[in-house]
Amino acid sequence: MLLSQLENQYILIVGDIMIDRYLSGNVTRISPEAPVPVVHFQQTFDRLGGAANVALNIKALGSTPLLCSVVGGDDDGRLFCNMLTELDISNEGIVIDPSRMSTVKTRIVGNHQQMLRIDKENTFDLNDLTAKKILERLNLMMDKYNVGAIILQDYNKGVLTLEVIQSVIAMAQKRGIPVAVDPKKHHFFAYKGVTLFKPNLKEVKDSLPFSIEPNLDALQKASSYLRSQLENQWTMITLSEKGLFLDTQETEQGQIYPTIPRNIADVSGAGDTVISVAALGLAAGLSPQEIAVLSNLAGGQVCERQGVVPVDKTLLNKELEEYYA
Repeated sequence: MLLSQLENQYILIVGDIMIDRYLSGNVTRISPEAPVPVVHFQQTFDRLGGAANVALNIKALGSTPLLCSVVGGDDDGRLFCNMLTELDISNEGIVIDPSRMSTVKTRIVGNHQQMLRIDKENTFDLNDLTAKKILERLNLMMDKYNVGAIILQDYNKGVLTLEVIQSVIAMAQKRGIPVAVDPKKHHFFAYKGVTLFKPNLKEVKDSLPFSIEPNLDALQKASSYLRSQLENQWTMITLSEKGLFLDTQETEQGQIYPTIPRNIADVSGAGDTVISVAALGLAAGLSPQEIAVLSNLAGGQVCERQGVVPVDKTLLNKELEEYYA
């Protein structure tokens, strides 16, 4: 079974973490105070988001996530650490910085539709002391565990500073650990020397000096340009409803892997799932085709469910069997 090869790995995840908070209820009328819907509150629930959702995906696939990031010295920071403990995920890599607020994305949901999002966050870079603590924790964890791969998960919230990015890549190269990156625009070209670089199509369009369309020739041109800048071994570009593109140093030309037809409910968190599966595949030594197929199926699966959710391993295995049937 292909999925069994993704189990029992230690995957180190570095990046921005957050709480995804949902306040939901019913809408039956418009407010008399302003032309806005009135949500009759029913429930609130919190989920781990950002790099922490990557950790959930790693755990859901039978491996051990080692999460390294920063929370504020506030109630939400304490809540975040408690949520990790309840889900049996180690918080040994979580640094508390009282000068920052913990990131919380609050979504107002009425009649099962998101109506508004309120973000509580800091987006400035970590200060030197906190960055030093992060790197110290990372060093200790790389020495303590047999890390199969490292994921750098960037949401432009300040954890992945240039110093942190370059130091982590250097630590990984010294130990021969593959590094997979889910970038954002701010530090898009800072990840020189990584193994796998996984932007989405919009990020590629926004960052490259020429126009890109989701066809093989244009994507191949984009991959060649990225490799000239980053010296990365693999380029994976997610294409939303069109699937994903994967190009590696070992192949003459990349390939587009189309999606299977799905009922899309919410694309939130799909990129977290794709990078999780890709990194596990790297750690397990899977082939590029196996990694592309698995990542594509897993990313599409979570889009069928509301909110930020990790992959369902049983369902993924069923879809995988049908794919290869």
